[in-house]
Amino acid sequence: MCTNFKHQQAADGSVAVGRTMEFPDVLPWQLSVLASDLAGASGAVKGGRSWTARYGVVGIGAYEPQWLGDGTNTAGLSGHLLYMPGHCTFAQPRNDGSDIGVIETLGFLLGTCATVAEAKEAIATCNVVDFTPPQIPVPLPTHIIVHDATSCAVVEFHPDGMVVSDNPVQVATNAPYLDWHLTNVGNHLTSSPHVPADVTIGGRTFSPLGQGSGFAGLPGDGSSPSRFIRVLTDVRFAQQPADERALLMDCVRILHNFDIVPGTVREDVSPKVVLPELTMWSTVCNLTGHQYLVNTKDDPLWYSIDLASTDFSSSRLVAFPSDGAFTGLTV
Repeated sequence: MCTNFKHQQAADGSVAVGRTMEFPDVLPWQLSVLASDLAGASGAVKGGRSWTARYGVVGIGAYEPQWLGDGTNTAGLSGHLLYMPGHCTFAQPRNDGSDIGVIETLGFLLGTCATVAEAKEAIATCNVVDFTPPQIPVPLPTHIIVHDATSCAVVEFHPDGMVVSDNPVQVATNAPYLDWHLTNVGNHLTSSPHVPADVTIGGRTFSPLGQGSGFAGLPGDGSSPSRFIRVLTDVRFAQQPADERALLMDCVRILHNFDIVPGTVREDVSPKVVLPELTMWSTVCNLTGHQYLVNTKDDPLWYSIDLASTDFSSSRLVAFPSDGAFTGLTV
């Protein structure tokens, strides 16, 4: 369960993308830095895809720096892997130098591409295969979302092959495929930020019971189709932020709408094993201001990484901050 969106551009031209990661607490997530001259090579298949990076990358991954689930680069491109259970069929290896594991794709795309158009061309040269390293205890059926300041594309893995689509609404969640979600938008066109007008029936006038009733019927459950509609509604009706700070604050507000309260979503792995899903972390990619904002499940604070001052001379994993606390206030 993940939710991804691009907020409308701020009045000063700032652009940002938000994302949540809902997942069982089974991976040792860390911040990841990929060198701006990384000599990348796929470990999914012997003799797989190799590349030389042109851009530094900051993101979140586990075990190896280039095994990314989320990230952004110094050129203003962001990339996101979102879970797609039941709707992901990876290709079989070709052994021709094009094979790459899905958890390696963000390192490749963000390291070598500056725009969504470039990312679409780059992924077309790849044969994306299933690659779940032994350290990772769960399968990784995913799709890929990429954003730049003006556009968004989705890479899906259908039974008949990889499908790369432009995403006109620039939001994404999980299964099913994007075309289904876009069709489903037609079922939710009556939402409004305005309170409905009074209605008279049989001589009696009925009035709305309060502010917010224009969103009556908006789905509130945690399923992927419902979250797609809900985040699209948030983005559709959000007022234009005045500047970068207001934009980032609004992204944070939207993201926290999708936080999972522990225990409210549970995955039945087996008759004896039930895993609660949690919002493990959330991020905001400031594509124009070149910042990567991070918030984790154990910390109330948001942290901002400035890509312009980040050392991209080497690749590395960095532990999440662990000393965040509620700020004391004496009154």
